[in-house]
Amino acid sequence: MHTMNGADLIIRLLERQGITTIAGIPGGANLPLYDALYKAPLINHILARHEQGAGFLAQGIARSTGKPAVCFATSGPGATNIMTAIADAYLDSIPIICITGQVPVSLLGTDAFQEVDTYGMSIPITKHNFMARTADELLSIIPEAFRLAMSGRPGPVLIDVPKDVQMAEVSFEEWPEPGEKEVAARADKGALRLAAKLINGSKRPVLCLGGGIIHSDGSDAALKLAEKGNIPTTMTLMGLGAIPADEQLSLGMLGMHAARSTNMILQECDLFISAGARFDDRATGKIMEFCPDAKIIHMDIDPSEVSKLKTANIGLIGDVRDSLEQLLPLITANKRSAWKNRVGVLQNAYPMTTGDMTVPEKPYGIILQVAERMGHDGIIATDVGKHQMWTAQVYPFSKPRQLLTSGGLGTMGFGLPTAIGAAIAHPEKRIVCFSGDGSLQMNIQELATAVEQQLDITVIVMNNNSLGLVRQQQGLFYSQHHYASDFQIDINFAMIARGFGMRAYDVGIDGNLDEILETALTEKGPCLINAPVGREEEVYPIVPPGAANITMIGGPYAKQTA
Repeated sequence: MHTMNGADLIIRLLERQGITTIAGIPGGANLPLYDALYKAPLINHILARHEQGAGFLAQGIARSTGKPAVCFATSGPGATNIMTAIADAYLDSIPIICITGQVPVSLLGTDAFQEVDTYGMSIPITKHNFMARTADELLSIIPEAFRLAMSGRPGPVLIDVPKDVQMAEVSFEEWPEPGEKEVAARADKGALRLAAKLINGSKRPVLCLGGGIIHSDGSDAALKLAEKGNIPTTMTLMGLGAIPADEQLSLGMLGMHAARSTNMILQECDLFISAGARFDDRATGKIMEFCPDAKIIHMDIDPSEVSKLKTANIGLIGDVRDSLEQLLPLITANKRSAWKNRVGVLQNAYPMTTGDMTVPEKPYGIILQVAERMGHDGIIATDVGKHQMWTAQVYPFSKPRQLLTSGGLGTMGFGLPTAIGAAIAHPEKRIVCFSGDGSLQMNIQELATAVEQQLDITVIVMNNNSLGLVRQQQGLFYSQHHYASDFQIDINFAMIARGFGMRAYDVGIDGNLDEILETALTEKGPCLINAPVGREEEVYPIVPPGAANITMIGGPYAKQTA
């Protein structure tokens, strides 16, 4: 017979799930959990400086490893603060378990101190959520939360635990089995044969790899399929790294900020094979005009996604790696010389960059210098803004889970705490966080967490003293009404970082970028680089919101025609 209180039970069950790190912040309603952590030497707690930071720290662990991670928050403002990180995980299908404290059961619904309806608020932004009203329920809730978070399409699960439930005694005979990932359903054999027939009969196919490829560890299968059929392959923002950027068949990212050639190739394709992608508006542009002459094969583990936005000729519902592996022997080897030649012509005519765009002091130059020094093993986190899109456009990602970025929710403040989580999960690697001056200010307090943990993180602030993408869209689509997008003070980020106890450099003041990167990417511990970039440096090409992808503005060869 085992006897303990609810808080101790939660911690023991988390240990049985293999959890070794928890990010969080204590408060009145979850102090019993922290008292239990005090007695749990197997779990390392990372004290974040804001609950949103704790949620993104857990995401950094989950995104970089593919395994579920855990975060804690107290009731009321602790719970509301962490909601943004949960919503972000939900839209990008990231498996995190968030455990929040709650006021005692007897006070629920009384507007007690620090009481909010955490359960109700989290319903639309979680894969599933629980409220434990007795300590006994925890024996089934914790393993079930992990099973749900990992199985099928991954996602966040929230568990709200009243304080008195954490303190209540519970006795039980046997430990429940840890929650495990369920084996996914397999795609229909007949549909697979029909899909293979479509692929074999197509003259101008394109394969599109989304975040589902990363979640399913399906990169090798995708590349084998592409190589056997000589199928040009594009990636969504969440799919970058699924195949190496220097792979001959790689088209890079599609959509709003893709290379002009990639969107032109999609305009001409006769078959669009979507593997683990959800036809997001930033990828497809005006959905009715996306791949207008193409038939659609849609592979997804989530049946609700197939034909949700674009009607699929064939839907393959199941684990995307398994679907690709089953398709491979059914695909006929095909040189597709004419299509490959056409793709090459478009790529040569409309490159992503030209030489004058990659000089060291320009945004692309900064990113490419980092890439050259990082090699194939580094992990890159980004915040959200121009720096994110520049990184997605030109960083030569070579493997899955190398890019950690907020896709579906597009959360400023994501980068730094996510980089911290990745550094904790991968202490042998250097983590680089590309941020902007606007994004960094959203969770700048987590610099303290990075210093406290002495993590190998390099934060590169591409500083244009503005909300850059907002400013660009105001310039293009709102008659240059630059309102509330220019900052009125010039913040000394290097001085602020030093105030947190971090090494910091300011390009142009403390040396040139090459010298600074040599130090910042090799010395142990966290550091920050402030790298000024001009406000006039824009992200091109750009598809106007709501327009077809073929309607691109800007880029090095904007006025040419193929």
